Amino acid sequence: MTDFPPILQSQLPPELRDGQNRSRLPGLLALEPSKWILRDEAFAAQMRYADHLLSHRTAEVFQTLASSNEACTELRDLVVASVLRTEGYQKLPSGWVQRPDGVAVEICGCHPLIAARRLVQQDLCILQKPHDEHVLVGAALCFPASWCLADKIGRPMRRIHLPVTEYSNDLARRVQRILDNIQVDRPVWRMNRLLYRAPDLFHPCREDAPRDLDHCGDFIRSERQVLMKLPVTGAVVFGIHTFVVRGMA
Repeated sequence: MTDFPPILQSQLPPELRDGQNRSRLPGLLALEPSKWILRDEAFAAQMRYADHLLSHRTAEVFQTLASSNEACTELRDLVVASVLRTEGYQKLPSGWVQRPDGVAVEICGCHPLIAARRLVQQDLCILQKPHDEHVLVGAALCFPASWCLADKIGRPMRRIHLPVTEYSNDLARRVQRILDNIQVDRPVWRMNRLLYRAPDLFHPCREDAPRDLDHCGDFIRSERQVLMKLPVTGAVVFGIHTFVVRGMA
């Protein structure tokens, strides 16, 4: 979909290869809070691609509701604090942060969710619970895996997963209980793994498009998905770190 060459990791990390938490959906495991942000060998290439998408296809990869403003700012500040404790990042004068690939990001010169996404390899989605279900109120989603942000923004979880046949009423209730019970400083994670014909990270798909045409092929796409709760707003962050590898790595 773009002129960018394929961006591949050489292999999946061990925790994504062994399938330890895929036996029963949603298959969540506890995560050390300091490990919610991950950086791998594809960092520079993925970040360059994400920067391009955020600049040139903004409406497709970034949307928020006004109700998310406080949570977006809280997430940005958390991301900045987290990465500055990580080797390779550097705080620069006048509110800029330099990434490990040498790119400087202006923290206060753009929307806080865009600033946060430009610092980390993960896509970042924000969920809030105005009523009975959590709703997707904001996202910087550069690497969608067969879904489209425009279809999901402002929607509750059950409606978001409408095209997913495995998302039964029972699973929807379990997911909602998980979101309700996530504790600050106690993030959880899960993984998925699908086959794709093409390796492009930017792979949007509208809800009314066929669901089964892409999930066969020579590329494995796996997501390390993290759920964490923000301490001030109580919003839930859904972070998605995407791996694409060739063959059965």
